[in-house]
Amino acid sequence: MYIGVIGSGQCDGEVAKIAYEVGGNIAKSGAILVCGGLGGVMEAACKGAKDAGGLTVGILPSKTRKYANPFIDVAIPTGMAEARNALVVGTSDVVIAVGGEFGTLSEIGLALKMKKPVVGIDTWELSKKGKPIESIILVRDPSDAIKEALRFAR
Repeated sequence: MYIGVIGSGQCDGEVAKIAYEVGGNIAKSGAILVCGGLGGVMEAACKGAKDAGGLTVGILPSKTRKYANPFIDVAIPTGMAEARNALVVGTSDVVIAVGGEFGTLSEIGLALKMKKPVVGIDTWELSKKGKPIESIILVRDPSDAIKEALRFAR
């Protein structure tokens, strides 16, 4: 099983702590963590996965592996910049969004378009014409995130 983790390339300590726990939970579940391979949420999640003995895959925006965070096991350079978001989501069976900015929002949109479940912690909420759209499974903590991700991925 491949679980994507999406979120900002820069984050504060609280968001990093959540991402770290999400990554650890992914590894403990036996799943492979997929992300964009850079810093912030991606790096914190990968560190959590590595500390728990997991495998991490980073699908990089650059043409070179040198920008991958130090916790990436398999670095895949694409040279596609933000367009690599489609590869992150497409590779994942389910996506967990932790916080996030507009890049994260684009990945959420791509995941929903590809009919991939999206679990979110402190992330975007969607609405259309002022009415909430319940497409993102919002949870409060990393433990609930992995439970929901596993439920939908299986």
